[in-house]
Amino acid sequence: MKLVLRILLVAGAVALGALGTFFFLREQARTLPDPPALVLQMREVARLETLDVALYKKVTFSPEPRAEDALWKDVINWASYKLNTPRGRAIVFADVHLGYDFQRIDTSSLRVTGTKVDVVLPPLEVKVELKPGETEVIDSNLDSQQTAHLLERARSAFEYEVRNDQRLRDRARQSAERSLRALFLSLGFTEVRIVDRLAPVTPG
Repeated sequence: MKLVLRILLVAGAVALGALGTFFFLREQARTLPDPPALVLQMREVARLETLDVALYKKVTFSPEPRAEDALWKDVINWASYKLNTPRGRAIVFADVHLGYDFQRIDTSSLRVTGTKVDVVLPPLEVKVELKPGETEVIDSNLDSQQTAHLLERARSAFEYEVRNDQRLRDRARQSAERSLRALFLSLGFTEVRIVDRLAPVTPG
C-alpha cells in the first residue's frame, strides 16, 4: 500500500512538473511586439482627446478707434468713438479638449527592455471649440467683425487658462497613462513606465 502511495505521489509530482514546464515554455515562447509594432498599436488604439471639459467665461471687448492718415479723420473718428463707444459683453461657452496626439509618437519615444517598456508622451495639446449658439450677449453694439474679435479673445482666454491649469493637465496625463498601461499589459509587458525623457543608454 505504501509503495502504491509513493508511486502516486511521484507520478503527481512529475505531472505537476511537466505542467509547470509547459506553461513556462509557452510564456517564454510568446513573442512581444517590437517598437515599430508598438507604435502602430498605439496609433490605432489611443484617442487624441483624453479629457473633455465644458467651460464658460464672461468676456468684455472694447476696440480702440482706428488711426487714420489725415488729422481731421482722426478727430472725427475720436468724436464718433466718444459718442458711441463700441463695447460688447457676453458669456461665452466652449468645449475644451486636452490630450496627446499619439500619431506623433515614433520609435524614439519608446524603449523596450525585456518585458519592460518606457514611454515618452508627446506634448500636451489643447483644442478649444466655441459654442456660438449658446453665447449669451449681455449688451453689445459691436459690428460683426468686432464680435468676431470678441469671440477670438474668449477662445484665447480659454486656451491660456487651461494650459496653465495644473489640475486639468494632471487629469489629462493620468487618462493617457491609463490607456497606455492597459494597452501594453494586454500585449504581454509586465512593467510600463511613463517618463518625461528616456535615460541615456550606458555602453556596456
